[in-house]
Formats: sequence, C-alpha cells, structure tokens
Amino acid sequence: MGSTYDRELAFSFFKLIEFRSFGISLSFHRSFYMLMRHVSVVPLLLVLIYSPLLCWGQQPDPLLSNDREAQMQWVDSVYASMTLEEKVGQLFMTDMPSEGDDKDADRVKQLIEKYHVGGVIFFKGGPVQQARFQNNFQQHSKLPLLIAMDAEWGLAMRLDSTYAFPWNMTLGAIEDRSLIRRTGYRIGNHCKRLGVHINFAPDIDINTNPKNPIIGNRSFGEDSENVAQKGIAFIKGMQEAGVLSCGKHFPGHGDTEQDSHKTLPTVDFTEERIDSIELYPYRQLMSNRLESVMVAHLNVPSLEWQGLPSSISASIVTGVLKERMGFNGLIFTDALNMKGASDFEEPGEIDLMAFLAGNDMLLMSLDIPKAVGRFLNAYEAGIITEERLAHSVKKILKAKYKVGLHEKRTVELEGMIEDLNTREDDLLYNELVENALTVVKNAGNVLPITGLEEKRIAYVPLGDDSGDAFYDMLQKYTNVEKVIAKDLGSLMKQLEYHDLVIVGFHRSNGHP
Repeated sequence: MGSTYDRELAFSFFKLIEFRSFGISLSFHRSFYMLMRHVSVVPLLLVLIYSPLLCWGQQPDPLLSNDREAQMQWVDSVYASMTLEEKVGQLFMTDMPSEGDDKDADRVKQLIEKYHVGGVIFFKGGPVQQARFQNNFQQHSKLPLLIAMDAEWGLAMRLDSTYAFPWNMTLGAIEDRSLIRRTGYRIGNHCKRLGVHINFAPDIDINTNPKNPIIGNRSFGEDSENVAQKGIAFIKGMQEAGVLSCGKHFPGHGDTEQDSHKTLPTVDFTEERIDSIELYPYRQLMSNRLESVMVAHLNVPSLEWQGLPSSISASIVTGVLKERMGFNGLIFTDALNMKGASDFEEPGEIDLMAFLAGNDMLLMSLDIPKAVGRFLNAYEAGIITEERLAHSVKKILKAKYKVGLHEKRTVELEGMIEDLNTREDDLLYNELVENALTVVKNAGNVLPITGLEEKRIAYVPLGDDSGDAFYDMLQKYTNVEKVIAKDLGSLMKQLEYHDLVIVGFHRSNGHP
C-alpha cells in the first residue's frame, strides 16, 4: 500500500505529464487519481518508463518540400500576417458540386470571404465547369485554397468526361507494382491538370468482410501486406505528379457491415488485431511519406472506451495516430455531415471536438459559421491555445506551399478534356487489365482451350450484368452457343450435349 506521501507525489507527477498506455493518451484528472489512491507510486512509474517502448517513433515530415527553408519562411510569414478569424477559417474545407449553380457558388464564396475557409472539395459534375469554379473561388480568397477530390480510381469517380482506371480490387491482383505506380502517376497527373491539389486516395482499408456495404472493390484486397505494397506504389506515383496523397479510412473501415454515411459502425476487435491488420498499411505508407490521413467515423471500443466516434476521439487521433504511430502529416476528418458523426453531437460542437481530438482539417462541416463562432469563443476561453492553432494551420500552409499554391492558383481551361483523356491512359488501362487476369485453378489443364473446331461450346451468363461484351469476344474465336434457362434442371438439360461449358459471372460496374 502506498503512503500518503507516495500518493501525493504521484498526483503532482501526473499533473505535469500524460499517462500513456499502449500509445493511447489519457489526460490525468482527479477521478483517475482516486482510483489509484491505494496503489504505490512505484508501479505507476514503471508503466511510465516502459510504455514508450510500445510506440513506433516519429515518422518523417511528409509535408516538407525540397526547398524547405523557403517553404518555412513563407509559412511563418503568412501565419504572422493572419488574423485570428483567418487562422480558424483555414481549418475548414467546404464542399461544392462541380455541376452546381450560382446559388451554390455564392454560398462557397461567402464562406471564403467572410469565414476564410482553407479549402474546397468538389463532387459530381464536369471538369471544365469545376475548373471555372476553382478559378473564381481562388480570386475571391485572400489565401490560396486547397482543392480536394475523391479520385480513388481517377477523376471519373466524380466527374463526367474524365478517365476511369480500374478499381483497387483489380489493381490488387496485379503483381507488377510499377503498373500501380504508373496508375497513381496518371491519376495524379489528371488531378494536377484540373487544379486538384489533394486526392483523398488511396483507400487502404483491408477488405476482410464480404458484407461490407461501402468499401468492397475500393480496397486492394484482404491481405495487409498486399494492400500496403499497392498503396505505397500508388502514392509514389501521385507524389511524382505533384499531388498530395491521403490514406483512409483510419483506423480501418474494411471489416464492418455498416456504412458510416448512415450510422456509426462498430469495429469490435482487440487492439492487437487492429494493430497487426488494419494499421499495418498505414505504418508502411507513413514510412514512404504519406502526406495525409483521413479519420473515419467508427466505434472502436478497444481504442476508445468512452464510446466516441474515432473522428472525435483524442485516444485514437492523438494517442494512436500522432503519438503511437508518430504521424505528423495532415489529418482530415471524414465528412462531418455523415451520420456516423452528425448524429453524435450538434454542428459546431462536433467540429470543436474533432479539432481538440487532434484533427487538422474539418471536412464538410454542417454549419461552418456556427463552428467558427464556437472556435473563436473556445480560443478566448483558453480551450484552444495559440500553440494548438498554429500547429494545424502551419501544417495546412506547408501543404499549400508544397503543391505550389504560393506561386499559382488558376487553371488553364483550353484543352482540358483532351488532356484528361489520352492515348497513354488507354494503353495503361489495357495493360492493367491484362496483368490483372488471374487463373485461380486449372484442374485437368482445361486452359488454354485447344481444338476449338472440334468442340461444341456453351456459354452461360450469370450475375447481375449481361456479360455481352465477354460473349461477343468468345464469338470472335469460334461458334459459342449462349444458353439461358429459368431453373437449374432446364439448364443442365440444355448443356447435356456440349463438350465444354464456359460460365461468365459478371457484376454491374455501376458501383464498387
């Protein structure tokens, strides 16, 4: 049993530092002290001594540019010239539909001019219209705006008249990682041509749950090592193009059966399982200068015992991501208008909680004016310190410098569609598909099929897509009979006199 002196010494000691256990940070308060009042100070000190061994160490700063001295001079100079309102505004990234109208544009311009938002994320529409909006918004902004998009498999994820590369699941089947790097480069090149500075990609969730309603083909696969290696190749390609990358959805949205757009999914695994599976790709990508991470809205009891969504959990954002994993790039929340976050707390309050948890940029707040007001009050009350504000705002400014926003903001409109749809893209696409073809099993050496002129061949289409393109290709080699039946008995009867049956199972390409 500890003496009164021991307990008081422990209390004083904890007032000065934070208790770290398994990389998770707990701010000390008296209730914790009361729990420990009968425990000697010695074992407490042992925990404090040994727990750092569980941390992974600081990762390299991925936001530093090649001319880092000039970069930091620009960052410090700009920050020194900013008002408090401008600093707070930089923390917010608002949304804009690329097909939007004047009303949508006026809303964004008001947020830029009055509330000084730091960036804009664009959605559904066309590239030329989006570029016009971007140029207009940049002209109305005192500080350069960071432009973002979800372009996981290319701009076509959001925009018409743009290129769609294969989904990550297809890329995951390709053994030649140089092809993945070239894909990242082409997608990054398209983003840069359009004036998009950060692509919220790649998705590095581990697809271990076939019932997942939102990830699926957006993942490179179910193997952590494969996901990590493909993710590294992808971000290196984007980095070569001069576009910022973003790993998502931290700490891992792959093994859920619910969609965080609609509710708060639970990831009910041990900390050890999450560390070895879900977090593995993040560590590998961070070692290769991953510039940013997007934090999901998830309930992860093993990492957050208060029931907070991961996006507003200091234990997860600061404790795991920043302290345990040593990440010092940009940290984005997933969209705060998603039900996984918005159902938890009212607008303004949820934004403040997300910032205090350790996030740098708050994506798609439901009410930016209300949130800005809440932040200003929190600053005056000392809840947000100048040091904490500078930490995030300077990271945002570093990112803006790295993508060249200290020099150029506008986008050239002429030749946009041609530049975003090139022969080089077509050739790469064909190469990707060819290298993704996988023979899972070849019992009896059926493949390659020989003696076509001697075989009576049937084709049976299954799945929710017709597979007509596949059937048309078969017909180019030999005569193939398409067989369709309403039940298995009828189907087997029709196939009775065929030498070879080819079954094509095709899924709709409408949604990943």
